[in-house]
Amino acid sequence: MAASSESDILSNQNSRLPDDTVFYAIFPDFSLNSNPTPDLSSSLQSLHLQVLQTISSFTTDYLWQHEPFALSLSSLPKPSCFCSSHLPHLHGKLRFGDNLDDEWFAVFLLFHISTSFPSLSIRVWDTDGEFLLIEAAFHLPRWLNPENSLNRVFIRQGHLHIVPKDRIPSPTLEDSLRFIFNRGEESRASETIQSSVKNRISDYPERATRNMHSVRVRVPVSVAQVLKHEPCLISLAVEGFYDRDIDAMKHAARMERFLPKGREEELVCVSVKMSRAMYAQLVQQTFQAPKCYPMPNRTDAAAYAEAELGLKIACGLEMIYQLRKREGLEGKGSTWEAYRESLESSGYFQGLLPGSKEYQRLIDNAEEYYRNSSLFARASGMLSAPVRRIDEILALPHSADDFSSQEVPPSDDDTWLYNGEDELNSALFERQKEMDLYNSKRKKKQKGQEDTDPSSSSNLDEAALGDIAKTMQAFVHKVSSYKGAEVPENRNLKEVDLNVDRFIKDIESVMKRQGFENAGSDVDVEGSSSDFDLDDSEDESDIAEPSEDNKDGEDTFMHSYSDVMNEELKTTTLEKSFVRANEQAPKKAEGKSNAAENMDEDFTPVDVDVNLVKSFLDSFSSQQGLPGPASNLLGLMGVNLPRDNDKKGE
Repeated sequence: MAASSESDILSNQNSRLPDDTVFYAIFPDFSLNSNPTPDLSSSLQSLHLQVLQTISSFTTDYLWQHEPFALSLSSLPKPSCFCSSHLPHLHGKLRFGDNLDDEWFAVFLLFHISTSFPSLSIRVWDTDGEFLLIEAAFHLPRWLNPENSLNRVFIRQGHLHIVPKDRIPSPTLEDSLRFIFNRGEESRASETIQSSVKNRISDYPERATRNMHSVRVRVPVSVAQVLKHEPCLISLAVEGFYDRDIDAMKHAARMERFLPKGREEELVCVSVKMSRAMYAQLVQQTFQAPKCYPMPNRTDAAAYAEAELGLKIACGLEMIYQLRKREGLEGKGSTWEAYRESLESSGYFQGLLPGSKEYQRLIDNAEEYYRNSSLFARASGMLSAPVRRIDEILALPHSADDFSSQEVPPSDDDTWLYNGEDELNSALFERQKEMDLYNSKRKKKQKGQEDTDPSSSSNLDEAALGDIAKTMQAFVHKVSSYKGAEVPENRNLKEVDLNVDRFIKDIESVMKRQGFENAGSDVDVEGSSSDFDLDDSEDESDIAEPSEDNKDGEDTFMHSYSDVMNEELKTTTLEKSFVRANEQAPKKAEGKSNAAENMDEDFTPVDVDVNLVKSFLDSFSSQQGLPGPASNLLGLMGVNLPRDNDKKGE
């Protein structure tokens, strides 16, 4: 629990956050002082010890998946880490791996800390961002989203706080901390959000105790000795076994540290406590014992099962021991990989291929610097600590007699491993209930909006929606200049610099040439640099004058085209998307196509004005009060629709 090197990964703001790690930062109110003083540093150290002492009763007997909950002091007087660039604080990280219970247990501890120390504001996040908000996703205000949630979500005095957007649009960390300190009642989240988050941790710390699983195993004496003095090292053993690779398996095949006598080593029966996640990781993998390992006869099924589980623990402990020992000696570790990646991103290797002579020279220089740096000193000490502790334990006198006389309790019931369907279904049912409740509230709200919608009869008179159709028709039929659709004169738009005569000539030339190509003419268009430089006489000669024959041909084509189009539309649902006129269709004019004459009654004329207004209102409603194309276009036409009163509270 002492201060460790959590800041290693937090100090690199550009590095990719691990997928299975939760980060947290604790900001005391006194850190908001503008001038750091020696008293501030002393106060932060005192707070650090008090916090660790407060949570020790919950964490003493808890076995973490990969690493324990820890806190470290930010560097003073100018902290530089992922949490804050200038505010003194406490921070830490916790790798939970496959055990999500570790992450939520850490959240419980942070809430407990905030209750015990009312003058603290706490942030917690992971690669999903503000994952606490995910638990309350169905109850969040509409304006809150992952893009604007940074520096808004905090834990303070046992409650979740969300800095409102209308008070601070783009908050910095210090802005939010000061706002919560001065106006915490305004930032406190709603009760539905509070309950959603707190329900997730409501059964802690009891759940942490239930997640522990004790099991009888048969292991070599050296393994039993290590686990007797340091039960927490079971986490390293499971990690070594579960994350093994080919190189690690070579160490398991020899078992040099924990099986010095080979098959002559005696196995002893002990009880080992681990988390349920660890137990599942061991049991659910098949593993063949190395030749040097003394396995009992299969005739004794119970003893063989205990030895098989002990085999995985012993091999995992051997593999992790050798790995940490090698990393400590070579001066490499988790921070070395981060350091090497930073060198690559900065162009240190100059694009050289790995394995080349020059690349190896650069990597050797980097390793030498890393070994001599303070970064290596911290990382090496952390990595080699388990190795030194194991060596210290095994240096103590021990024998099989120390364990043979002990009474070993039976293993805990592990039916939870195979009967988890009920628990899963219960969790899914709760989520489904939450989703159904959200959907029902949403439908009621939409129904209420329809009743008070601007398209309803109560608002039609206020908005003068009949003017929308008239205004739109005037807007469409208005003859505009080459500048395009006319907008209010106070709009500051740049004028278009266009040679109108040249533009019209070029367009007519293209249309003429296209007509020649369709007629199969032999016009030579390749290699000509004056395709668009035709004189007026050529343009006039190429444009055919309209004639009676041409008109008849055009009418015949349009009728045929209309026939085909109407037949296609009959098989679609397009007709249902329009509001149709109540009156009967007008008498058919002469000269219409046969298909038009035989048109079904369903193809009655549509009410253009009603459809226009309906489309505008639907588009305006879908904007939900935000800027959009409908409101912008209506604004240009001088029409302002009233906003839905129900959205004011969102």
